[in-house]
Amino acid sequence: MDKKHLHIVCLDVPYPVDYGGVFDLFYKIKALHQAGVNIHLHCFEYGRGRQPVLNQYCTEVHYYERLSALHSLSNGVPHIVASRASEQLLSNLLKDDYPILMEGIHCTYFVHTGQLPRERCFVRLHNVEYRYYEQLAETTPSLFKKLYFQRESKLLKVYEKNLAGKATFWTVTEKDLDVFHQELGYDSVDFLPLYLPDFAPEWNGARGSFCLYHGNLSVPENEYAATWLLQEVFSVLEVPFVVAGKNPSARLQKLAHAQPHTCMVANPQEKEMEELIRKAQVNILPSFNNTGIKLKLINALYYGRHCLVNDAGVEGAALKSCCEIANSREDMIHAIERLFNQPYNYHNFSERMQVLEGLFNNQRNAEQMIRWIFQGEPTIPGVVGARLQQRA
Repeated sequence: MDKKHLHIVCLDVPYPVDYGGVFDLFYKIKALHQAGVNIHLHCFEYGRGRQPVLNQYCTEVHYYERLSALHSLSNGVPHIVASRASEQLLSNLLKDDYPILMEGIHCTYFVHTGQLPRERCFVRLHNVEYRYYEQLAETTPSLFKKLYFQRESKLLKVYEKNLAGKATFWTVTEKDLDVFHQELGYDSVDFLPLYLPDFAPEWNGARGSFCLYHGNLSVPENEYAATWLLQEVFSVLEVPFVVAGKNPSARLQKLAHAQPHTCMVANPQEKEMEELIRKAQVNILPSFNNTGIKLKLINALYYGRHCLVNDAGVEGAALKSCCEIANSREDMIHAIERLFNQPYNYHNFSERMQVLEGLFNNQRNAEQMIRWIFQGEPTIPGVVGARLQQRA
């Protein structure tokens, strides 16, 4: 049997797995390696360092620096793309004719320019990026960031539309699939679920002792959501509430400690965060950005009890049956009051696990990708997604 070789280009160093954006990257590499694929990894390093653990799963690993903002903002291409236009990367990719998987729109500069042929190129779409940046602009309190996000969103809308037809694409949600196919004109596109760690969920009893919001608190959307919960919900609802996550601002920390029943856990380690999720009675995860899929919600669904979200938090992710939904401030308050006193029984846990196991399966994902990449199976909008929806 011929050896299967695959270039994977990552927008960031995909280890350690310490924020939502790298879950799909790292566990995809691991699953494809276990399926017998020889991976030639290329990643942009801008603060996370070189990671020897990646050598366990990859035939070779290359690291590249991102280009300066001055260079990347001058050519009319979105900064997240232009800053990864490494000529050394292009040179390495052209040394052979192996297929290339690009993680995110971020890594597609040489697809955009036509320097890489369509038949070699496969792109994992993590978001509808123009919408993501549009919504970041709405939630950030910084005027400078707002202007940057608005500019990036406008450039991304044009860029994403022009990329149609230049590669094969896979989205992380059905909703994003619809946008890329119907609005942006992508034909070779389908939905492929996230790759996840080997969760070992277990029922943690019927009751927890507090409500929890968690996430990377340096992301404007997450800071906005935590602030909204503290100011609009837990200012009137005297139920124990914990905010936990990476790099909270001084303002958010002060706000979290301003009331006797609310607090902040800053920069918890992975095991500590997992314990917080396990001990919470209600994981509350409203979203003010409805693109992509929220890894913090998946963590909460595997390890936690009740999960309370708004429609934006689960739109297009086939997870609505696992969650309680509340969209307005008043509905959120009423739902928290009810769920905080409502046992989360083993039956609830069992039903949720059946849904999650039907959706997320790394081995099945890897086998599907191998058929697409190496066996020429066509990618048709929604076909694989529809089959997975039926399973779930």
